[in-house]
Amino acid sequence: MNKPPFAITEKIANLVAQAAERVGKIQGSGEYGRNLRLRRINRLRSIQSSTAIEGNSLSMKQIADIVDGKHVIGDPREIKEIKNTHDAYEHMREFDPFNIDDFLTAHKLTTVDLVSESGRFRAGEVGVFAGKELVHLGARPEFIPNLIKNLFDWAKNSNVHPLIKSSVMHFEIEFIHPFANGNGKMGRLWQTLVLAKWREIFAWIPIETIVYEKQREYYRVLGNAEKTADSTEFIEFMLEAIVEALSKLPTNEVADIIPDKFTDKLSKSELEFLKSIISFVENNGEIDNYRAQILTGKSAESVKKYFAALIEAGILTATGENKGRKYKLNKNETK
Repeated sequence: MNKPPFAITEKIANLVAQAAERVGKIQGSGEYGRNLRLRRINRLRSIQSSTAIEGNSLSMKQIADIVDGKHVIGDPREIKEIKNTHDAYEHMREFDPFNIDDFLTAHKLTTVDLVSESGRFRAGEVGVFAGKELVHLGARPEFIPNLIKNLFDWAKNSNVHPLIKSSVMHFEIEFIHPFANGNGKMGRLWQTLVLAKWREIFAWIPIETIVYEKQREYYRVLGNAEKTADSTEFIEFMLEAIVEALSKLPTNEVADIIPDKFTDKLSKSELEFLKSIISFVENNGEIDNYRAQILTGKSAESVKKYFAALIEAGILTATGENKGRKYKLNKNETK
């Protein structure tokens, strides 16, 4: 049971402290205990981002319809991939993160009817290519069962913080490349699982969205770590993504930010829209139409109308045009 190669740097220690503090604030707000809609939206965001990293082109609206059992026009393989990924996330909390049978079951859920070796370790060689260049060669197939066993045994018995442990497991799954297909999704899913066993709210935190937004950096760091067979740089990247994902989650109520004299002007649906975006705007200083669509699950045109209502109520101001348009809190009016 060998420890995978990595070092706990000062940066890693600081990021763990930041993430743990943020988790405490989110848990203290109680938002995830009562807001089932927020959980659903974040689950959809996780599914969209993790599959989009692998090239799936379906929109949030299409994904929501697929999950709701509605008919969706699109590539059948992409639709099946969304269904599979949703099933895997829905069953995630039933899995033991250190059980290999559960690991294989999760892979089967993710890849059933899409790959020939669904739920099984690969029997052949596999490489990761950038164009025609081989950038990583997975472990020889005959070594995979023992490599995964050693990884899971280490993770089960190690006292290293779950934030670090989950990142190591994510990297090692990618590095070993135990499956013919689906290694990336499994690495990300298994990191979320390890974190959710530590703090349940991680089952609903869309870390995958930050990874998708920083996809080029994700692959660069992953490549660097694979060259050295040391996950330290990758751990730092993933912890930064986790802290960023946590910083974008709601910990404040609208009433803590906007006086009643402004919110009283809003309709019920406009107030619900504001509740869905207020913490993001407060934490990040601004928001655009696309981010609001992801947070609320509404169409671009609907989001545009809600923003117009919030501007008219004196709650928001807007700068820029078309896709560059940003919305900020009207601090001069609402302070």
